Amino acid sequence: LPLAAHQGRLLAKLENLQPEIKKLAEHLRYEVSVRGKQLGWSEKVARFHFKKNLRRIITELYIRDNCHPFKATLLVWVQIPMWVCVSLALRNCSVGAMGSEVQEQFAAGGALWFTDLTAPDSTWVFPVSLGLVNLLIVEV
Repeated sequence: LPLAAHQGRLLAKLENLQPEIKKLAEHLRYEVSVRGKQLGWSEKVARFHFKKNLRRIITELYIRDNCHPFKATLLVWVQIPMWVCVSLALRNCSVGAMGSEVQEQFAAGGALWFTDLTAPDSTWVFPVSLGLVNLLIVEV
């Protein structure tokens, strides 16, 4: 949850920078155009200088606001290994790799229509609901 909140702040900062980046890009395009005509640059050289300077300006803005886009991917790099570890741990518990007593608890610990937690869900309620909840989380 703290990483998700941090990611939300970073994405909001990045979104708030877009109008400033657009304005600076227009100004830079004009400056490069004028300078290119003064020095007789070709279109390719002018485009190269524009892109190089725009990258520099955007990097300075990211540093100023401390919101580099790569930081927004931190949540994914933490969640993927955690999801793999939890999935493997649950699998090991359900197939008896942790010991017979754990598997017995899983086999007798269900409720409602799923009395055996080691058996696959024949109604597909859990897989579908899990997918819908994840979709809801992503969309929100």
